[in-house]
Amino acid sequence: MATLMTERKRSALTRGRLPKYTPYAIAVSAVIVAAALMALAGFNVFGWAFLAAVLFVVGNVSSSAIVEGRRKATDKLATSLVLGAFLVALLPLISVIWTVLVNGVPGLITPGFLGSSMNGVTGAVDNASVANHTPVMGGVYHALMGSVLITLWATLISVPVGLLTAIYLVEYSDGNKFSKVITFLVDVMTGIPSIVAGLFAAAFFAMILGPGTKTGFVAAVALSVLMIPVVVRSSEEMLKIVPNELREAAYALGVRKWRTIMKVVIPTAISGIASGVTLAIARVIGETAPLLVTAGFATTINTNVFAGWMASLPTFIYTQIMTPTSPSNPDPSTQRAWAAALLLIILVMLLNLGARLVARIFAPKTGR
Repeated sequence: MATLMTERKRSALTRGRLPKYTPYAIAVSAVIVAAALMALAGFNVFGWAFLAAVLFVVGNVSSSAIVEGRRKATDKLATSLVLGAFLVALLPLISVIWTVLVNGVPGLITPGFLGSSMNGVTGAVDNASVANHTPVMGGVYHALMGSVLITLWATLISVPVGLLTAIYLVEYSDGNKFSKVITFLVDVMTGIPSIVAGLFAAAFFAMILGPGTKTGFVAAVALSVLMIPVVVRSSEEMLKIVPNELREAAYALGVRKWRTIMKVVIPTAISGIASGVTLAIARVIGETAPLLVTAGFATTINTNVFAGWMASLPTFIYTQIMTPTSPSNPDPSTQRAWAAALLLIILVMLLNLGARLVARIFAPKTGR
């Protein structure tokens, strides 16, 4: 009798529910049916995946509507649409990373690519490399050093200016007219095209040092014009979300305002500020147009940002694609360009990891 009652309770609890294996069975069936239909119309991987996804959603929602009711079916439809939108948004990122990896890894692992420059590499060298099937000569060291130094100087210029501006807007301005003017100008600077920033820096230093002045520092100033509004906006938002109770507690203990900002407000918001700075660096590290008119092109190693033309990864990629070292054999230049693009992506990833590390180190400690 007890066994019969238990079985009836289980039946009542599971009535109107699909078995747990139902989505997997529908997914397998959708894949098989989609493959069969695509085989008739001409097989295509992307078409197969899209058709299988549509069949899975239709089958999953329909079976749920029949067994579980309209409410569960609507929930599964919404879940499928959200998941599908996520996968569609993720697809371009995966495609870009995969394409850069496939084309960039052979050049990146070429001996000497990271430790040499393009000095002395001519079309004859590339022709000999293609004819003899030898490793491609020439490297990206000069461009890598140029990108690191230019971005470093741009960061040194932008972060203090942007952070101090954000501190003034949040802590001192009190919504006055001057702060509104600053906010308006920051909004305008956010939408400035990158080539305009490059032309501004080139024209500004042309008035001071003479026409045609192209150095790494000029490029850093151009990039700082693009970085400052991003740093200001991100830092401002992070400072705003710091609870006022923390400030009031410090003031109640007699702590001065500047010390409260340094010891309480900024450490509390350091995680978001670091993320904003990283976002600003990632925003400019791949810019090409400003560097074309401010730093020029170079095939030799130049670590002095205040004198001489300086190469960078974006301009290196641009020149290798647009003006191959050997126009008759562009494959070596294409290989270098893809390898430099992969190196640029790796740099951005390292910057993000560094920002997370900085945020973890300087974030306020919890507990006793």
